[in-house]
Amino acid sequence: MIVSLAAVVAVLGGTLATALFQPGTSPGLLDVLLPLVAAGGTLARRRHPVAALITVVVSVDVYYRLAALDGPLIVLSFLVLFTAADQGHLVAAIATGSASLLATALGETGGVRHVDDSMFILITGWMVACIAFGGVTRNRRAYLQEAERRAREAEHTKEEEARRRASEERLRIARELHDVIGHNISMINVQAAAALHGLGKRPEEAEAALRTIKETSKETLRELRTTLGVLRQVDEGAPTAPSDSLARIDALVAASGLRVTTELSGPLDEVPTEVDLAATRIIREALTNVSRHSGASAAKLNIASGSGHIVIRVEDDGPGTAYTGGTGYGVRGMRERATALGGTLEAGPRPEGGFRVVADLPLNGPLNGPLNGPLNGAA
Repeated sequence: MIVSLAAVVAVLGGTLATALFQPGTSPGLLDVLLPLVAAGGTLARRRHPVAALITVVVSVDVYYRLAALDGPLIVLSFLVLFTAADQGHLVAAIATGSASLLATALGETGGVRHVDDSMFILITGWMVACIAFGGVTRNRRAYLQEAERRAREAEHTKEEEARRRASEERLRIARELHDVIGHNISMINVQAAAALHGLGKRPEEAEAALRTIKETSKETLRELRTTLGVLRQVDEGAPTAPSDSLARIDALVAASGLRVTTELSGPLDEVPTEVDLAATRIIREALTNVSRHSGASAAKLNIASGSGHIVIRVEDDGPGTAYTGGTGYGVRGMRERATALGGTLEAGPRPEGGFRVVADLPLNGPLNGPLNGPLNGAA
């Protein structure tokens, strides 16, 4: 609007100055009316670019053809041509500018010429330049808007990705705490109950149970410090105790506090690290569930390796509790670990009674789940 007002004031002032410095010329009605119409069209060029374009160009052409004065009204034609092209009406600007030049050329074929050849070429150049500059500014504005839109989308996508990663990290932490610390706390509870039961009658068994509680609680604190150290990213010393492994299955079974009949078949010394970790976590969780929920004091563990797979089977014959389809964190965590390796896990009651967990893990399966993360080896 400021540019429009400035242009209108300058053009009307120039027209008035032309009238003052041409004393021999008598201004007519068109010398007053046409500049006012062109000025009004110029002020409306942003809201109605095409209507303003036609109004101003026609008024200017008629002014130079029929009016007595010769003011700088053509500047308004240049301005509305630029605005129309800048607002996206490029075809209208080209058509109107071409019609104006054609009308001017035809008007000069008569006896009286209003512009000479050099002036006509100059006017043509200015019209072409104004239309072209308007198209360039529109394209640049559209480019900048598209760049801003893509930047906003990229920022939004980045925020969504950060939230997704944070959610996966929380789930992974919850699973680690449940699998490791929850298992150890459960063992402490089982051993404490055994110690209380045998404290008076079998003190040697109570002492063994208390020693187990001591070692398990020490291991739990170590696991907790390690997990929290990863979360805080502190420079904490790495744990020196060996992690769970199928090569130390006897120690893993002994820590459960259950009487476990173990059957091993096939080579277990060349199992990939990620499969070894997932297998031991599944065994620990399955044995923990036996001690927590089944009501049994014994279980059967069968580990078979061969044909590119390792199959883990944990069974008990306890009365157990009603099977809920694995909605708890325990069964869900075991299934996620198996799925992450491209394997499967089935958990449910046995027809003959008790509960069964069967995990089938490929030895060279794809890591396609959330377990392929920094906390896998933290616990």
